Amino acid sequence: MKLHDLRPADGSRTARTRVGRGIAAGKGKTAGRGTKGQKARTGSSIPAWFEGGQTPASQRVPKLRGFKRRFRIEYAVVNVGRINEVAAAGGFGEPVASAPVAVNPDLLVAAGLVGSLRQPVKVLGQGDVDRRLFVVADAFTKSATAKIEAAGGTAQVLEMPDTELVALGVDRIEADEQRPETMVEAAASAAARSDATPDEGTGDEVPQPAGSPEQEQGSASPQAE
Repeated sequence: MKLHDLRPADGSRTARTRVGRGIAAGKGKTAGRGTKGQKARTGSSIPAWFEGGQTPASQRVPKLRGFKRRFRIEYAVVNVGRINEVAAAGGFGEPVASAPVAVNPDLLVAAGLVGSLRQPVKVLGQGDVDRRLFVVADAFTKSATAKIEAAGGTAQVLEMPDTELVALGVDRIEADEQRPETMVEAAASAAARSDATPDEGTGDEVPQPAGSPEQEQGSASPQAE
């Protein structure tokens, strides 16, 4: 074998396709560009986002305007005017003399003022209030609270307490004293008491430091006898 006999392995090299070199070459005449059109011309470049001249998607999609809170609360709303109308018609039960009409989310759903209890209920201030109402809801607007209180009623907000509440009529100090210990606290306090107090059954005594009055009295008693 000589140097001019060396050839690359079969299939390792592919010859470059030469276009526009006659029909017999397989890529003559139109050179693989098809027949006419923009892509058949020299220097044509169509961007990837081009849609043939129609309004592109980047312009058809509405833009994000303003700010939207990610953790906003979606309320089921009802106006105080509608609550007052239903209360006047007896939709919340027969009113008791000299007592406000009690309204809560369950009664609002039963009266058809709120669709369901899947969302918290918020009372808005549209409408007039001419009777005493005791309204319990998750949130109130300032105008709704003002109208309910101006008519002699009460707007009570439902809140989940962050800390343990004390029962009505019980002082905080008394509640802390009467509060039962948890299992962990009870075990820790029992262990502390056992460490601080000698075991009466075994007769062990708490060691006294040297030179203490107890040791002096103990050493002096045999001599006195």
